[in-house]
Amino acid sequence: MAEAARKFEVAEATPLYREAPNNIEAEQALLGAILVNNDAFYRVSDFLKATHFYEPLHRKIFEVSAELIRMGKMANPVTLKTFLPADEKVGDMTVMQYLVALAANAVTVINASDYGRAVYDLATRRALITVGEDMVNIAYDAPVDMSPAEQIEDAERRLFELAETGRYDGGFESFSDAVKTAIDMASAAYMRDGHLSGVASGLHDLDARMGGLQSSDLIVLAGRPGMGKTSLVTNIAFNVAHAYVPAQQADGSFKAENGGVVGFFSLEMSSEQLATRIISEQAEVPSSKIRRGDLTEADFEKLVSCTQTLQKIPLFIDSTGGISIAQLAARARRLKRQRGLDLIIIDYIQLMQGSSAKASQNRVQEITEITTGLKALAKELNVPIIALSQLSRQVESRDDKRPQLSDLRESGSIEQDADVVIFVYREEYYLKNKEPKPGTDEYLQWEANMNDVRGKAEVIVAKQRHGPTGTVSLGFQGEFTRFFDLAPEHHLPDRFGEE
Repeated sequence: MAEAARKFEVAEATPLYREAPNNIEAEQALLGAILVNNDAFYRVSDFLKATHFYEPLHRKIFEVSAELIRMGKMANPVTLKTFLPADEKVGDMTVMQYLVALAANAVTVINASDYGRAVYDLATRRALITVGEDMVNIAYDAPVDMSPAEQIEDAERRLFELAETGRYDGGFESFSDAVKTAIDMASAAYMRDGHLSGVASGLHDLDARMGGLQSSDLIVLAGRPGMGKTSLVTNIAFNVAHAYVPAQQADGSFKAENGGVVGFFSLEMSSEQLATRIISEQAEVPSSKIRRGDLTEADFEKLVSCTQTLQKIPLFIDSTGGISIAQLAARARRLKRQRGLDLIIIDYIQLMQGSSAKASQNRVQEITEITTGLKALAKELNVPIIALSQLSRQVESRDDKRPQLSDLRESGSIEQDADVVIFVYREEYYLKNKEPKPGTDEYLQWEANMNDVRGKAEVIVAKQRHGPTGTVSLGFQGEFTRFFDLAPEHHLPDRFGEE
């Protein structure tokens, strides 16, 4: 009985209502500093938004001040009066009197960033409380259509967005913000090596055609077996990771100035097999020799020196077979949060699984769920995703075996969701299997044709939402599984015998 009474007393002592974390004084001090010296705004503008303020009037004051300052105008109680309901009451005083009081009690510009950080941190705590409350409520309700695994994934997604941007909800963005982002992107492209708006793949002709690998794009790379799809993405993964140069941001985080951190989901090959390919390509030692241990001392020295370089590059491999789109998304978010992430590669789409029960009953629906999920993930993480895809066998029945968009397996959703579709095609692969009897006229013609296509590959950009389509010619060394840029004709030395 006494125990029950004690518990009741404890419950009585715990308030039923708790006010969300806020600091009105910090908001007032910061706004006062901005109104007295507009330079204070630039101390907080890179991380603080109007929505981070707890008091609605403070949100409006910050929003209007920010707009005026960005337009090069003065923000003070007099200029703000026009844009605010100056005669409305705030306690005992009007809004105009309140603005004057804020300016009169202003802190120095030196303290502005500290107050701004305090306002931001409290806003983040309020957002965390909202996420936590929603988690608890959903877990209590236990909706039939939302399993615990889905609840965990949803909570992880919202927490990730909160960690990345300080907000967890979507909504409208003003056009002026979108224009500012577009100009910032153009400026970054101008400053970056090669003047690319996206991440450089390291293959200059391909980058020139695409402007690099664009953030939030789903890039589908497709081809028949033996064309070198995996070799091409492995080359790109190494080039991007090897070129990585981090730059520290104002908030202490790091962003890629060049290159980037790569997450490689290898559903077909183990991480060791993938590493062997990259070592072979970089050390110029055939992968078959590495696997068999058929190495000379010189080969082994090449491998050792190459491995020392490779160990430092930010390339992370996940070789889980049959991974679902939900698991892949959760792991990609985790990698971005812990190490950063600038490019995701998936080898390949047809080896992935959908998450929903309906999708697993129909392969076309399952592929649709996967491609839609990959596109949504590219937008959420704001990184390019290169996803490999198989092509249907109908390619083999045509005389011209160059792939077309209709050759994509379960093509509807892949073609629709992809921002860019690229095909890899090597004429040499098909021609090699048609060798006629030596000594015949057909053999001489075949040999001439083989010499034209030997060591060459075509990368066909069949679809691109924001750029031209067309074909890029690359060189290919099969023994090292390496693609490379071909030298332009005018850079080649004069051929023997030419005038």
